[in-house]
Amino acid sequence: MIGEIVPKTGIYNTNLKISKMTNFESKVNLSSDINKVYAFLSDLNNHKKLMPQNINNWSSTTDEARFTIQNMSKLALKVSSRVENQEINIIPAEEAPFAIEMKWLISQNGTETEAKLIVSAELNMMMKMLASTPLQKLVDHQTASLKDIL
Repeated sequence: MIGEIVPKTGIYNTNLKISKMTNFESKVNLSSDINKVYAFLSDLNNHKKLMPQNINNWSSTTDEARFTIQNMSKLALKVSSRVENQEINIIPAEEAPFAIEMKWLISQNGTETEAKLIVSAELNMMMKMLASTPLQKLVDHQTASLKDIL
């Protein structure tokens, strides 16, 4: 049990929010030009092609995407920043079930372009047990799909 005894009352408080960001990572090397990879990833309209089949009700613009994760919840994401040919940061556009950030890092690696996806999520112990495997599968699926597309 996570918590503490509240001073002077002797009551055990389990309402403390003790958590830290958990990272889920996957990277892929692509034979595509870095400009092409960045252009694809910087447009959220393209991200539907990277999603697994349990994603429904997709709607998007260049900067925002909304969708439903089957049997779970709705998410609205937006691009918070872009650094050309280097990085795309994506954060919730509305309240999410937990704090989450997606970051695509893109770099030239010899003749290939390396694309790395990092999903950072603030998960309490229970959410960590429930969400860790699906989040890692999502990250792996997106990088594998990116390799298939580009």
